[in-house]
Amino acid sequence: MTEAFQVPIRSDSDILIARGQGRALAARLGFHSGDLALIATTISELARNILSYAGTGEIAVQPIGDSHKPGILIIARDKGPGISDVRKALQDGYSTSGGLGLGLPGVRRLMDEFDIVSEAGLGTTVTVKKWKR
Repeated sequence: MTEAFQVPIRSDSDILIARGQGRALAARLGFHSGDLALIATTISELARNILSYAGTGEIAVQPIGDSHKPGILIIARDKGPGISDVRKALQDGYSTSGGLGLGLPGVRRLMDEFDIVSEAGLGTTVTVKKWKR
């Protein structure tokens, strides 16, 4: 099976690296161009959140499933301040940074499965999956 990878997120260039490697892995798994764009966008959004809110973290990506139902797993981890109200953070339009508030709600819509765990002072982990159609 195709290799998993991790990219430490410390700068904008790391976002581009993670995005490119994720897109390439998804292409090797046979995802179509529309899904490749969704996967790349998801990685960019999660990595951008790491930089904006925690400063540093990592994006890990790996193939999941089997030849009958291949998929891709993306995990974004940081040890930042955490999200004080996850429920609010998942609402369209909610932002603590003055942005549009589309990041996490958008990621949740783009992916097939979405999970978030965040603890004050300990950081946030967002885990998403996309299955090949």
